[in-house]
Amino acid sequence: MTFDPPLVPATLVQRYKRFLFDAILDDGTAITGSCPNTGSMRGLTAPGSRIWISEHDGPGRKYRHRLELVEADGTVVGINTGLPNRLAEAAMRAGMVADLADYPVLERERKYGRNSRIDFLLSGGGRPPAYVEVKNVHFRRTPGVVEFPDTVTARGAKHLEELGDMAEAGFRAVMLYLVQREDCESFRICADLDPVYAAGFRRARARGVEAYALKCTVTPAQIRPLSLIAMDEPLPAAL
Repeated sequence: MTFDPPLVPATLVQRYKRFLFDAILDDGTAITGSCPNTGSMRGLTAPGSRIWISEHDGPGRKYRHRLELVEADGTVVGINTGLPNRLAEAAMRAGMVADLADYPVLERERKYGRNSRIDFLLSGGGRPPAYVEVKNVHFRRTPGVVEFPDTVTARGAKHLEELGDMAEAGFRAVMLYLVQREDCESFRICADLDPVYAAGFRRARARGVEAYALKCTVTPAQIRPLSLIAMDEPLPAAL
């Protein structure tokens, strides 16, 4: 996807209350805008960071500016959690994730499990339907390795359990980690920050859940899916 209109560069002053950020535009104007990411954004909120923001003038909007990209670790990182599903859909349709492009029917936000909605339900072609859950990823602390989650996520663990239920019921179940940064060659579960999620991931894989990590090319002009990266499966807790 291309950013249209083009993003505006700025310098981050602070991100706070999860939903807000302060910044200085290149012309010296101080602004407050909305942050479309309620997670911890660990490693991406350092004051003075180079950022890029979108501008929106629609009626009823409290904040005109929205944070989209942050420069960190020498690369540009996408932080908008509203984009991964769009990027994942484009990647699946392009045949970049296993054989998911072969399903003729793609449905979004279908109810399933225990009061949940699956990001994508793929069906048709004479095969069992595929339930696909997408997670946004942008946490890096080791060069070349991106990790998820960057904080405790009970909701994420619940999704793993529900995908496992689908796999045991005879359907395909897929966890797709959408990485909004290019400086990584492998993905791993962040077991030290959320051991419960790591245990849930191991259990889901043992129950038949597929897992893929797809990195994107991110620039101030566009974000586009690039390629799958290696999955570093977490070791059992006893080891």
